[in-house]
Amino acid sequence: MISGIDFVPGDILKVYQKIQEGEKTRTQIFEGVVLGISGRGENKMFTVRKLVGDVAVEKIFPVNSPNIEKTVVKAHSKNKVRRSKLYYLRKKANN
Repeated sequence: MISGIDFVPGDILKVYQKIQEGEKTRTQIFEGVVLGISGRGENKMFTVRKLVGDVAVEKIFPVNSPNIEKTVVKAHSKNKVRRSKLYYLRKKANN
């Protein structure tokens, strides 16, 4: 595993993100496949992709962001992942 995080590309991840709306704060869950992890140290980020209907949505989250409450690994990849960046899933999902 990569230091500071307990998931790898290909895992299905739930990211609990704090959203500030005026004076209230709520938690929004973003669930999708981890496409890749980039950066090192304080600049480490990960990309999560999910499908909403026919539209794909990708978000890039900094690992050390104070707005991320927690990350939960929902499932590991069914197949062995042999790439560090799974950008080919972008084309594969659109076919």
